[in-house]
Amino acid sequence: MTLDTKEILRIAGEHLEEMSGHEFDVLTVEPPVSPEAAVNLSKIISKLSPILGNLIEFNVVEFLDDQEEFKGLGTWKRQDPGFPDAIFDGVTPQPGFEIKAWFPLSTEITARFKDSQNHFTEDNTNVCMLAWLPEKILYGKPRIVDVVIVSGRSVAEARDNHYHNPPHYLVLEPENTSSRTSNLQQTNTNGYRIQDPTPEQLRAAEELIASWGDDGHTYKPTGEYQAKLRELMNICNYRLDTNYAKMDRIVHPGLEAFKERVLASTFEGMTAKQWDQLFRLSSKAEAKLRKAVSALETAQEKNDERAAQRAELEIKAAKKAVEKADARVIQVLKERLDIKEEDAEQLLE
Repeated sequence: MTLDTKEILRIAGEHLEEMSGHEFDVLTVEPPVSPEAAVNLSKIISKLSPILGNLIEFNVVEFLDDQEEFKGLGTWKRQDPGFPDAIFDGVTPQPGFEIKAWFPLSTEITARFKDSQNHFTEDNTNVCMLAWLPEKILYGKPRIVDVVIVSGRSVAEARDNHYHNPPHYLVLEPENTSSRTSNLQQTNTNGYRIQDPTPEQLRAAEELIASWGDDGHTYKPTGEYQAKLRELMNICNYRLDTNYAKMDRIVHPGLEAFKERVLASTFEGMTAKQWDQLFRLSSKAEAKLRKAVSALETAQEKNDERAAQRAELEIKAAKKAVEKADARVIQVLKERLDIKEEDAEQLLE
């Protein structure tokens, strides 16, 4: 049997969706020894995401390579570094998946997607995002709780259409690096935000854009349109946007529906969104405390007694807010996860 690129992506995608519920045996987070320890764990558990991302990439390649449909047709391989993360070697154009892991109790989907639309002209790369949580929200084996697969080209198009808004925001393609070796070729776009334009600069910029025609504001990854954007950058000052292309901000319909579905899913008697809001109580209170402490240090450096007194009052209020938030988190953890005080010495055994 011979399969083309489209069929391989379809079959592989169906298998990847079956990974929902899969647990990773190579990593286990032990139960916290006290409710207080659980509160601290809730503030750092998301840091496991980079590790889980790599584990998921390895598992995806091995999982797909074991499927009967692909036997004798080629081999699934992991690319590190390289784009996409998983490719099928044996068919042209080469099918592939870019793998993204998401911990739903973190602030947002922080994974980025910066590859140019020009990278997807044959629509042979899909994005596979896998949401994961520990078995018991904060501890246990990591488990995939949901999976979504969307076209990589659709994500790149949604990103560019969302961000690009000349002259206020520009998306720029990388320069032509095709003559370089594969490891030095650039395929990532970047976003640039206008910086303190004068009325004269804005007027000149709008006149230039008007000269491009009725579709001048519509993004195009072509060399001709990119040359126009660089001409625009000579009129106004722009700064690189370091938050550009975070997948939580791309406003892709498929990814947005996935996010809402996961956040509405119930785990240990509460939705993921409710758990997220609960854990943010402490994080927000601690952020206010850090800000107040910083304000006090600044006031002391400037010998500003009034500012120092205000900062001290803010610190006092923030400490109370932290205590209140932690108490609420502890209450819920006791009720939902049955986390109780244990012998802390077991940590050293």
